[in-house]
Amino acid sequence: MKHCFFFILLFSLFYGSAQLSVKDKAPLQNLALKNVDETTLTLSQAVKKNGLMVVFSCNSCPFVVGSDDFPGWEKQYDSLYNAAQTYEIGFILVNSNEGKRNQADSFEEMKKHAQEQGYAMPYLLDTESKLADAFGARTTPHVYFFDENLTLIYTGSIDNSWDKSRKQEEPYLFNALRAKANQKKIKPHTTEPKGCGIKRVKAPIKN
Repeated sequence: MKHCFFFILLFSLFYGSAQLSVKDKAPLQNLALKNVDETTLTLSQAVKKNGLMVVFSCNSCPFVVGSDDFPGWEKQYDSLYNAAQTYEIGFILVNSNEGKRNQADSFEEMKKHAQEQGYAMPYLLDTESKLADAFGARTTPHVYFFDENLTLIYTGSIDNSWDKSRKQEEPYLFNALRAKANQKKIKPHTTEPKGCGIKRVKAPIKN
C-alpha cells in the first residue's frame, strides 16, 4: 500500500497540470475504445439522458481489488452502476495501465477479470493511455462524472474510506449521483483521487 501512495505523489506532480476541472468539457468524446465484449464505445455513445460516469480502473491495484487492510472500491461498482442505471446515467470503466499490458492489465486479463467479477458495465481498453492523458487521470480508481452535455460536475474519489482519521463515512460519488438526479448542487464537487498510479509508458528520451 505504501508503494501506491508513492505513485499518487509522483502522478500528482507529473499530471496534475493536465487535470480536468469541474465545468470542463470531456475531451476525446469520439475516441473509440475497445470493450471486453469486442465491441467499441465512445464517450458520446456512452452518455445517457442525465450524464456519464467514467471510472479509471484496473485488474490488480489493491485500492480496486482489495487487500488485507482495504476492502477495495471494486466492490461498489455494481451498486454504483445500478444507481446510475436508475438515474439514466451512463457508467463505464476504463483501463489505462499501458505499462502493464503484457502483465496483469492485458486485454485478455481484462476479459477474464470482467467475467470473474460479473461486470455488467463496459470495461474499456485505453490504448497508449490516450483518454487518461487527456483527462489528466492519476490513479486507479479516479472518477469523472459528467452531465448530459459531457460537462464535468464531479471528480475525485468514490468515498473517504481510505482516510483512517475520518470522523464519518462520506460516499462522495453516491451523493453526487443523488444530487444530480434531484437537480441539486453537488457538494463537494472535487475530492482528492486515491489509489495506485496509472501505469503509463514513458516516452523515450531523445538525444
